[in-house]
Amino acid sequence: MKSVGNRTRTIAGKDITRSVADALQYISYYHPPDYIRSLSQAYAREQSPAAKNAIGQILLNSRMAAFGRRPICQDTGLVVVFAKVGMDARIKSTASFADLVNEGVRQAYLDPDNPLRASIVADPLARRVNTRDNTPAVVHVDLVQGNQVEITIAAKGGGSENKARFTTLNPSASVSDWVVNTVSTLGSGWCPPGLISVGIGGSAEKAMLLAKEAMNEPIDMSELTAKGPSSPEEALRIELYERINALGIGAQGLGGLTTVVDVKVATFPTHAASKPVALIPQCAANRHLKFTLDGSGPITLELPDLREWPEIGIGELNPAGVRRVNLDTLAKEETASWRCGETLLLSGKMLTGRDAAHKRMVELIDAGKPLPVDLQGRVIYYVGPVRAVRDEVVGPAGPTTSSRLDDFTDKVLAETGLFAMVGKAERGRAAIEAIVRHKTPYLIAVGGAAYLISKSIKAARIVAFEDLGMEAIYEFEVQDMPVIMAVDVEGNSIHDSGPLEWRKRMAADSIARNIGI
Repeated sequence: MKSVGNRTRTIAGKDITRSVADALQYISYYHPPDYIRSLSQAYAREQSPAAKNAIGQILLNSRMAAFGRRPICQDTGLVVVFAKVGMDARIKSTASFADLVNEGVRQAYLDPDNPLRASIVADPLARRVNTRDNTPAVVHVDLVQGNQVEITIAAKGGGSENKARFTTLNPSASVSDWVVNTVSTLGSGWCPPGLISVGIGGSAEKAMLLAKEAMNEPIDMSELTAKGPSSPEEALRIELYERINALGIGAQGLGGLTTVVDVKVATFPTHAASKPVALIPQCAANRHLKFTLDGSGPITLELPDLREWPEIGIGELNPAGVRRVNLDTLAKEETASWRCGETLLLSGKMLTGRDAAHKRMVELIDAGKPLPVDLQGRVIYYVGPVRAVRDEVVGPAGPTTSSRLDDFTDKVLAETGLFAMVGKAERGRAAIEAIVRHKTPYLIAVGGAAYLISKSIKAARIVAFEDLGMEAIYEFEVQDMPVIMAVDVEGNSIHDSGPLEWRKRMAADSIARNIGI
């Protein structure tokens, strides 16, 4: 960022606020085109039927969200800002820079035409009360040469943020081995296919910042692999891209060819005795935008060319012979017949419930008090939807990461008589044991397809815990809601079998290529 003739420029604080608000609205419904291009290529080459279906749903959801101008994902994220403020720029405001940003966040998340889900809780240690406007943002400011203000803004989903990892390696240890081994343990709660960003060097907090900022750089893996690496960092990017995809994790952890569309690596000088390494995944929502303010007013955002979004019909995503399920007449005998990897279309009434609702239900059970809603014979969906607008029944309503509900699963199943659960990503061992014990299968909806899923919801009403906001218990009436069987009543899990199968297939293909078959 260079100063133009060393002339001081004045940038109005209200322009920072307006630009932050506009950018957050923009990234809530427009994917970066580079991600859409990369994901479209992954869809074209994917050979795993389950993973191809999941990628197709993400692409269709993205196109629908872009045209409908509604959030790609119901988790509209923690706002993270990296600002590079030119030392010849004067910001005209009585408020602090962070306050200007937070007012932009507030305006964006409370926009009546496209309200975004407020997910931030104050007092993270104790009461965890929702701030209701998604403030405060996490703001990083760097003073640089120049007379402009450059802002990179991102909305980071909780599912991927929760999978961030850090270590300090011995100086001689392999960064690549640690990253690959760590990714193999993350599960799929971070909603692949996405990106992995790695920060190396500095101190503990610097490594994390390196990874977080590098994540927002343009996707260029195709170009990099075509030209070849010109630095150790680029060589590591290619190595990690190939090794991570060879794990066979695939879209949504279902097993497949593409787990990441790119890997970012950023480095910084460090102590001779240290090698700090940070790893941060980026989910399939991949929301970020960079813009520059030069004193001429707030930013003007151009519409992306939506012709780059592939036209995938819903019919392409429903395999022949797909099983249709009537939730209103569901019986245990039917749920026992569902098998891993099978696609189901759910119709009828289901309940919802996330972390806070489950915690409250367990407290009532432990106290010997009745629950406010009867769960006997019902299906529960782990979701916290975006608020509806205009003629919507409900806003975008994609699944949340189910492993956070594992601690509640056995008690809830034992005491309520639930017939099935729907969420996102894998379950832990204790939850799978409860599934087998109570013969209550677990299904997944596609993370990153929230707007698409919401269109299958034909009615919605709050039936319990209204004070919990988006975490209240709803009753949805759905029609042909697409889900994939993840854990059957015998404890078989597609998140185990799928990646294992595709890891073996890719290893066999690699061996065949190496010996010239």
